[in-house]
Amino acid sequence: MAQTLAHNKHYRIATIPGDGIGPEVVESAVAIVQKLSQVLGTFSIEFAELPWGTDYYKKTGRYMPADGLQTLKQYDAILFDVPDHISLWGLLLAIRGPLQQYANVRPVRAFPGIHTALRTDRDDDINWVIVRENSEGEYAGQGGRTHRDQPWEIATDVAIFTRVGVERIMRFAFETARSRPRKLLTVVTKSNALRNGLVLWDEIADEVARDFPDVMWDKVLVDAATIRMVRNPQSLDTIVGTNLHMDILSDLGAALAGSIGVAASSNLDPSRANPSLFEPVHVLAINV
Repeated sequence: MAQTLAHNKHYRIATIPGDGIGPEVVESAVAIVQKLSQVLGTFSIEFAELPWGTDYYKKTGRYMPADGLQTLKQYDAILFDVPDHISLWGLLLAIRGPLQQYANVRPVRAFPGIHTALRTDRDDDINWVIVRENSEGEYAGQGGRTHRDQPWEIATDVAIFTRVGVERIMRFAFETARSRPRKLLTVVTKSNALRNGLVLWDEIADEVARDFPDVMWDKVLVDAATIRMVRNPQSLDTIVGTNLHMDILSDLGAALAGSIGVAASSNLDPSRANPSLFEPVHVLAINV
């Protein structure tokens, strides 16, 4: 997943500190990366701060300017921290979709010296990579509300699963599993209840698996996956699932590993046609 650092390579990183604790977190992250570049001496980084947050929204009525995506494309990566709800749709999801950052990757690992919720004696019992489909599914934004404030008010959120969207995240997950020592992938689903979208999900998993004969894989329902993460963590390695399911399971994974504050999150365009985005949703992940 990480791009190999070229010798003396120069990178341009856009930072979006946002609001609240965001500026403090991003400032610390920038200082760490700058120190790292000085120590290694193999790369340099130029940071440019973009003032897209609540103050910008109050002044302009939007979280980023009309040409914001073109601005971001000038950079090698994006470091992001903005809170939820309006900003989620006005900024974060407005970046993820158009820049095709369809793979959300969240490594979960128990580090020496951190007491895990499982109280396991083995640091390597929890050493997972959680791959979340990041562009459609339950967070596609399809739906709406009608008859507001009436007893018959209706609210709908429609999960969208496309063949191209499912296949590309499934291939990414199998490739990620292949790159790890155990070559083990678990596909999380709920096709016993969601008989259309997640049956398609299962079918595509079967199809893609044929191209990866060296990867061992299995399939588990999302509710059973929560039990397996707690009761049998060493049975998991790379895990892939839908936008909603992996959003939830990655939080569980972070808590099991010791703290939701030590879990990294990245939004990747694996084709590298667009810059990828790294956000302190749970902590900070920098990838150059």
